[in-house]
Amino acid sequence: METESEPYVRLATLRGLHQVVADLNTARSLADTLQTVADGIVTGLGYELSAVNLVRPDGDLVVAAVAGSAGAEALMAGRVGSRVSWERRLAMADQWGSLRFIPYTEGWVLDNDDVPQWHTAGPAPRFPDEWHPMDRLFAPMYTAGTAGGELLGVISVDKPRNGRRPGAWGREALQMYAFQAAIAISNARLRANMQRALVRLEREQQALRASEESFRQAFEYAPSGMAIAEMGGDQHGRLHRTNDALCRLLGRSASQMRRYSFSDLVHPEDIGTLLRTSAEGGRAELRLARRDGTYVWVSLRNSVVADAADGPRFLLTHVEDIEERKRHELQLAHRASHDSLTGLPNSAELRARLSSRLCGRAPGSEPHAAAVAAPYGCLDGFAEVEGVEGPAGPVPYGQEGSYAHGFGSEGGPDHAPDCGPDYAPDEFGCGTHDHAYPGHVHAIAPPEDGPDDGTKGLAVLFCDLDGFKAINDRFGHHTGDAVLIEVARRLSNGVREGDTVARLGGDEFVVLADGLTQADAEDLAVRLRSAILPPIRVDGRAVRVGASFGIGWAGCGMSADEVLHSADQRMYVEKRSRAKAGRRAG
Repeated sequence: METESEPYVRLATLRGLHQVVADLNTARSLADTLQTVADGIVTGLGYELSAVNLVRPDGDLVVAAVAGSAGAEALMAGRVGSRVSWERRLAMADQWGSLRFIPYTEGWVLDNDDVPQWHTAGPAPRFPDEWHPMDRLFAPMYTAGTAGGELLGVISVDKPRNGRRPGAWGREALQMYAFQAAIAISNARLRANMQRALVRLEREQQALRASEESFRQAFEYAPSGMAIAEMGGDQHGRLHRTNDALCRLLGRSASQMRRYSFSDLVHPEDIGTLLRTSAEGGRAELRLARRDGTYVWVSLRNSVVADAADGPRFLLTHVEDIEERKRHELQLAHRASHDSLTGLPNSAELRARLSSRLCGRAPGSEPHAAAVAAPYGCLDGFAEVEGVEGPAGPVPYGQEGSYAHGFGSEGGPDHAPDCGPDYAPDEFGCGTHDHAYPGHVHAIAPPEDGPDDGTKGLAVLFCDLDGFKAINDRFGHHTGDAVLIEVARRLSNGVREGDTVARLGGDEFVVLADGLTQADAEDLAVRLRSAILPPIRVDGRAVRVGASFGIGWAGCGMSADEVLHSADQRMYVEKRSRAKAGRRAG
């Protein structure tokens, strides 16, 4: 190229330069583009050797491509020169436009730096512009095409074929080529980044599809119920999707389930539990309605699935059938609070129900509000202190129905009342209070020594069987157990639905009946005694037992043990006062 006189340039030379520039944009990868840049220096610009030094992410420059010499390629390819050494070279070089030239007379100071090079010693030039083997010529490449951009790399060239340092035309051609090479390398990098991004995106999409398929299979074929529900808005809780296990559990098809939310299916008593669980996430145990109208106990666990931008999106709900476990728990709770022989509440349950009705402050020690009927518990389960009132006035014993419920079967240690901050369990698991808690209806005992003034209270009837020991000794425990079972049945049939009949132990029973006057309690004792007297047939044999009843009264300020002891003492008084002839046994 340099044999041609300036400014005359042959058309063939321009065509060759145009071809190598065009080739820059045909490479398919970054590595191909870098090698094309190095090859173009050799084939189109008249140099025997060229190397492309590319800036790495850490700032150092690596020899990314070499052309013109297999030996130079083996020596230099892949080696790294520090950014500091390169900046030193570019700073000390003579500026030929955007090119940098270091003559052999100054380059000796660079012989021992860490920049890869192939230069060898040689004789002094024979004429002023002769190329020396130690001359160095660099063409920096910038991202913006000019020195104002970020350094992209440096093209190193050596051994011009005409043996001369490049003139004006040669320098201009090398500058133009470096400019086009920078564009080609930037484009190749962009394509490579896009290809990597596309590959990464495809892999992420494949992973997402695989994850979605895994979730779908885990959701659909899970052995326990699964549901996806709307979260927030007017459709909060609406079921979008349910799996087969949940549909089978509730007896509804998937299309039918989409008409409901969990609040439509939950037992009315469990709606508060469901709302707390939906708001907070976590776990709850509640009852859901089946298609046949029955309810099944389930363990419900919510997971809030959120979007990083939009916040909570929906609830993923796991529904596990715990009906069998609940049944066992209820059986265990019943066994713990009920007599195994008769099925009646046991001593602990009796004390728990009685203590739940009492507070630690006796009536009269402070002003009391008018008594109002309340369900069982601290506020629950007992009629008015002064008498059970129906819509038309006082209700006689035995006709109270729902007006006088005090000791339903739902009570017990597992149904401890919510009695306020001063509540503390006693040795029986029962509660005591230093004062009456808000809303408490005081239990007031009717006067026991004076005439019956019509005051109604909580009667405690202590029953002890007469002649039972003789039956047990004569006919054995099997007959004795049968007698106890039958007595328990007759006592239970002789009281109101809301009253309690408990077995205290042995042949002792206790009846709790609220809303009774003294006359009502005495009448109840007579009727229960009469119900026990008829013969009891066991294995074809008729046996009889009698019963002695002591009537005590529960009042606030008393403990459960004090109430039972009082009734027990009155029972023994009644037993001693009755003639032995009145006791029938055997």
